[in-house]
Amino acid sequence: MSMRDGAPTYRLLDSGGRRKLEECGGFRLVRPAPQAVWAAELPRAEWERFDAEYLRSRDGGGEWNFRRGLPAGWPIEIGGLELELRATGFGHVGVFAEQVPAWGRIESWCRSMPPGGEVLNLFAYTGGSTLAAARGGARVCHLDASQGVVKWARANAARSGLGAAPIRWIVDEASKFVRREVRRNRTYRGLVLDPPSFGRGPRGEVFKIEQDLPLLLEDLGKLLDPDPEFVLLSAHSPGFSPLVLKHLVSDLLGDRRERGTLQAEEMCVECAGRVLPSGARAWWERRES
Repeated sequence: MSMRDGAPTYRLLDSGGRRKLEECGGFRLVRPAPQAVWAAELPRAEWERFDAEYLRSRDGGGEWNFRRGLPAGWPIEIGGLELELRATGFGHVGVFAEQVPAWGRIESWCRSMPPGGEVLNLFAYTGGSTLAAARGGARVCHLDASQGVVKWARANAARSGLGAAPIRWIVDEASKFVRREVRRNRTYRGLVLDPPSFGRGPRGEVFKIEQDLPLLLEDLGKLLDPDPEFVLLSAHSPGFSPLVLKHLVSDLLGDRRERGTLQAEEMCVECAGRVLPSGARAWWERRES
């Protein structure tokens, strides 16, 4: 996954007991993994060598336990990109390793698009998919509800040598933005979205995946180009299985789905021991003529 031999990258070292042990850019972290209900394989002493551990509280929040301390931000090279990691208050660090395999697909799809084709990335977080699309030559609209996260993504673009790439950086609530884009008669050749189970927009707007995702996808169907290149939908919410996401993408496409292939899979993070399931994804790609 790294750009240079020996550069700090990501490794899942072990999982079990509803936790995962990771090496993230040269630091060892222990973070929650509710789906890892099995027993860990590495001895306890290996787990105790962490630099920081994120502990969830019963009220839904959490805090970091720093054993050796972490810098405010540190680099990682993953999926051909250089990104900055940070220990956030939500337990995230700035990259979801299960998304990295999709970046290569996104880049490849974008290389197949006609010149000037634009990709919309919603709930875009720190920009991995955005930068993969830009590296493939696409114009990209990157949207996230958090101004701080969008700033973080822009810094990642600069780190990865894509600071001058044609990317529109948008801070907005996804559903509102999409409805405005429909009224403007804009279209996109590719769509990427990874909606949260629950989120808030910059003005306090609430997004609940069970309630709001079907409505958002209905509007995205109007925003998708009549001759699209790809659609990629992923989710980490319980109940949103590969088959569920596949049906949702099929509905979004309508008659356009007949021009390509639709697939779905469980997202996983590989390890020398057990593979850790980490959500689901479904994607449609245009069939080569």
